Amino acid sequence: MPSLPQLLILIAVVVLLFGTKKLRSLGSDLGESIKGFKKAINDDDNDDKKQQENSQKVDNIDSSDVNNHNKKE
Repeated sequence: MPSLPQLLILIAVVVLLFGTKKLRSLGSDLGESIKGFKKAINDDDNDDKKQQENSQKVDNIDSSDVNNHNKKE
């Protein structure tokens, strides 16, 4: 693990190479990408839950139709 002075030198070199504007835009782009990724995962999970609920509703409807049919006979 680098010591504190080594980390400070490394940060100074990175800022000198890329500049603060470039680093700031890179950070905001990275943040937006992470937000988009999390949103896509949540949307996918919600779609899976909706499909699962719909299939359960269809199963319940099918079983109630069978029960009603058996009662009529």
